[in-house]
Amino acid sequence: MINSKLPKIWYGGDYNPDQWEKHVWDEDIRMFKLAGIDLATLNVFGWSKNQPNEETYDFGWLDEMMDKLHAEGIGVCLGTSTAAHPAWMARKYPDVLQVDFYGRQRKFGGRHNSCPNSPTYRKYAPLMAEKLAERYKDHPALLIWHINNEYGGAGNCYCDHCEAAFRVWLQKRYGTLAELNKAWNTGFWGHVFHDWEDIVLPSGISEEWEGENGRTRTNYQGISLDYLRFHSDSLLECYQLEYAAVRKHTPDIPITTNMMGAFKKLDYHKWAKHIDVISWDNYPTIDTPYSYTAMMHDLMRGLKDGQPVMLMEQTPSQQNWQPYNSLKRPGVMRLWSYQAVARGADTVLFFQLRRSVGACEKYHGAVIEHVGHEHTRVFEESAQLGAELQKLGDTLIDATVPAKVAILFDWENWWAVELSSGPTIALEYVNEVHKYYDALYRQGIAVDVVSVETELSNYDLVIAPVMYMVKPGVAQKLEQYVAAGGHFITTFFSGIVNESDIVQLGGYPGELRNLLGIWAEEIDALLPSQTNRMIMTERDENWKEAYECGLLCDLIHSEGAEILAVYGDDFYEGRPALTRNKFGSGTAWYLATSPEAAFLEDWLQQLCAQIGIEPLLPSLPTGIEVVIREKDSNQYLFVMNHNAADVTVDLGKRSGVELITNRSLNKENEVLAGRDVWIIKQAVK
Repeated sequence: MINSKLPKIWYGGDYNPDQWEKHVWDEDIRMFKLAGIDLATLNVFGWSKNQPNEETYDFGWLDEMMDKLHAEGIGVCLGTSTAAHPAWMARKYPDVLQVDFYGRQRKFGGRHNSCPNSPTYRKYAPLMAEKLAERYKDHPALLIWHINNEYGGAGNCYCDHCEAAFRVWLQKRYGTLAELNKAWNTGFWGHVFHDWEDIVLPSGISEEWEGENGRTRTNYQGISLDYLRFHSDSLLECYQLEYAAVRKHTPDIPITTNMMGAFKKLDYHKWAKHIDVISWDNYPTIDTPYSYTAMMHDLMRGLKDGQPVMLMEQTPSQQNWQPYNSLKRPGVMRLWSYQAVARGADTVLFFQLRRSVGACEKYHGAVIEHVGHEHTRVFEESAQLGAELQKLGDTLIDATVPAKVAILFDWENWWAVELSSGPTIALEYVNEVHKYYDALYRQGIAVDVVSVETELSNYDLVIAPVMYMVKPGVAQKLEQYVAAGGHFITTFFSGIVNESDIVQLGGYPGELRNLLGIWAEEIDALLPSQTNRMIMTERDENWKEAYECGLLCDLIHSEGAEILAVYGDDFYEGRPALTRNKFGSGTAWYLATSPEAAFLEDWLQQLCAQIGIEPLLPSLPTGIEVVIREKDSNQYLFVMNHNAADVTVDLGKRSGVELITNRSLNKENEVLAGRDVWIIKQAVK
């Protein structure tokens, strides 16, 4: 349980009293109490204040604030302050400074500005964490540790320390140069390595360059892929050093670091194994699809097999770093907060509690605005939510989100897909995953977003969009799952390479060929202006006869699989576009192209019905989101209206008591107000 010392949904966020004179502190705490805030995240960027020089540590301000908050019944999420090193450190020990993609060493500035393989950083960051743990290990306000902040939020480092560490990392991974040369296919372009010291980092002055769509392009995918693994591991090692320093003194206090959804640079599945509680920062734009935000919540929840997570950051209203920083409309902050809770969050926290007066985040929204009092729209909405969360108490704490569908998401596969030298620059892994998620979201079907290491037997349907990289043992795992009665879907550009980005010979989709009952000989890349058609040979009476498709089209042959759709155009007209293969007691489908959204909605709706996966409500109007959390013998149905206008919702047989208003909902058609939410308590049948 995240919340054992404060058994309710924690409510609060980042607070930076070190940026303010002391006379402001008491006024802030007064308003925290008015808003129902019971948790403050402190000391995220306090390193330079805590350690003004190499020999001196001064925690006086932090002592005072920890005591003040505790006296008012407010707990603390305590940061280790190591997300930005002090200026004196950069001056005295320049090895702490990163080197950029083009070999230029940074000067002091910004944040996340430390080399993860700097001996100086690896000495002083865990030392700071240990000083804090020694000092506050018995402080009653301390509820959870917050290591660093948003790891990987700056550029990667290409310094000599990183290059030397990369060689050591490679030796551990491959053992011998012969194995490395094989994995990287270094016979190409005469790149065979005969000495570990000959290996350099892939960068803008070696193997890589900046390509279209902001992507990194590379001559050697294997080298670049391993560098991304190495960089993620390097930052993870920094986290682990601080984790160990804190754990030594506070063995019973949970430890987290905040993640960022589908953040490309770090393999969060690997990180999650070393984090007590998953926490993450949610910053959708005003036009982010609601289903995309939902998918990010589900992705974060899936990192530790569905355990509850922390919503560590969101804005009460306005952000400051997006191209267009729109206000959250009335009700939206509350609605999106409940969306997080519905999908597994046991905290609702903000960045930030009081707006800064200067620098780049002075226009980032806060519970306490620049005007400095509680008579603002944002504060009033925050106080309303705080009162509601107080009323809910511990009702939802540790509740789980049941799902019978899993979507496989893999960071290393993502890296490999978008490092690929073909077949199209338009292929974006996360977008393709989201297409499948969105089709299920619109029907009110719950989904877990999980890793390839997850036990699959609990799911009736597993979907792996663009499974380009098939890691060792995964094909066998999928065969066992399907043979035992599972249902599996994968798509175009799957089964192409192994974990080193080396093509699996013998015909695509490589190791998945036996499971899918097909092989592919070519992959056609369509221009953005081009489309093809999928002509259905087997369809429901309500389906269209043909659906548009595009992006990529695999030219496949059936090896026993049934053909459910064929291409309608071009020289491969009549060739299979969708197949179904019986395998043991289960079924595997291959969708050889990227179809329009209408097809995925029609197809997955029918498929789920056939399998016995039911939507949570009989039908969902546009803009209505539904999720269930379960605890003990009760279900809690969240119904959320993302529309500004009222919507009539058919609850079917799901009657119960709405927890916020205590109103009984028992009609098939109930009216849910614009941007409002119901949490309906029901007994599990």
